[in-house]
Amino acid sequence: MGEDGKIGMTASYETINTRLDGNVLSATFHAPPLNLIGPEVVRDLVALLDELSAPTAPRVVIFDSADADFFFPHVDLTKVAEYTAEAAKAGGPGDASLGMLFRKLSRLPAVTIAKLRGRARGAGSEFLLACDMRFAARENAILSQPEVGIGTPPGAGGIQHLTRLLGRGRALEAVLTSSDFDADLAERYGWVNRAVPDAELDELVAGIAARIGGFPRDALIAAKSAINAISLPTPAEVRADAALFQQLVRGEKATQRTAELFKQGLQSRGATEFALGEALGNLPPLD
Repeated sequence: MGEDGKIGMTASYETINTRLDGNVLSATFHAPPLNLIGPEVVRDLVALLDELSAPTAPRVVIFDSADADFFFPHVDLTKVAEYTAEAAKAGGPGDASLGMLFRKLSRLPAVTIAKLRGRARGAGSEFLLACDMRFAARENAILSQPEVGIGTPPGAGGIQHLTRLLGRGRALEAVLTSSDFDADLAERYGWVNRAVPDAELDELVAGIAARIGGFPRDALIAAKSAINAISLPTPAEVRADAALFQQLVRGEKATQRTAELFKQGLQSRGATEFALGEALGNLPPLD
């Protein structure tokens, strides 16, 4: 235990590299080859959130990715059942969803800041939306909710958060078009707090984290809890979105469209993943 009552992070993770600097923890996702959200990432995230729930945990957490091209491109669509089973360990079988796991992230007694380089789509975007703040590199950050283009609405908080942040019209645009949003447009719409040049991103986020980390813990927790009470979706809303996603992602239309995307190179490091919004728009329409 440190001199201010703070403990260091005790666990080691397969897909998350952590570094503690005073009151600020850096957590870097590293799940090659593509940083997909699969069972290993979810298992590690469940364990990390348990550690961060302790009253002596660091005051601020910065999340980023070791992959400059992909923060989280989306879930591993070949392992939906496996990562869902891992997510259930955060709250029990009744809450077996990424949405409820990400809600736990939003309610941590720590301030969470996402530092975005590369692509964050689907549940990757929803992870960022569950964080308290998001800052993006102007040259390379991409955000998207591609689920409708595949055949299901977002199921891990995207609808709830985007409607609150963007407003109805822009949330409908983001969700229904399944388009890729660059950092400038995401900033203008409110998807991220700020978009800055890549060369300035690290310094900006480090400065914000250090400033917040120097403030009294009780005040940080109280202020965050009050804002959460106004802005977070209820558990019932999160569970309803998750149930609909789980139903439709296994449906015939989603299965057909996913199969076509896999033929084009989905979940490999190629053109389909780099420009998924374009690939979705070019899929043949279904009745």
